[in-house]
Amino acid sequence: MPNGSGCALRPRNCSPTELFAHGVSAPEVARRFRVTRMSANRWYRTWQASGVEALAPKGPGGEKCRLDERRPARLTTELARGPAAHGFIEDQRWPGWCAPRRKGAPG
Repeated sequence: MPNGSGCALRPRNCSPTELFAHGVSAPEVARRFRVTRMSANRWYRTWQASGVEALAPKGPGGEKCRLDERRPARLTTELARGPAAHGFIEDQRWPGWCAPRRKGAPG
């Protein structure tokens, strides 16, 4: 990397693509970003094939929520009613390690 580059002065603010552009190897990028060599190699190949835009964050992963607009509000309401309202009669108490303490209660 040439002296005076942003990466040389502030390595924490440097992106993997900037390092690749300055000729830093994928294993060295992996070490600096504390990721596997496989991840750094995948970043390098993606950067070479599709450019910086291909490495932009894509948002949270996982499945999309399958609830329609009304369902989350109803779910919140039903959870607030508690287990007894839904027929559960056992274990209607907090476990001892996380039970809220009453004023004046021992312990």
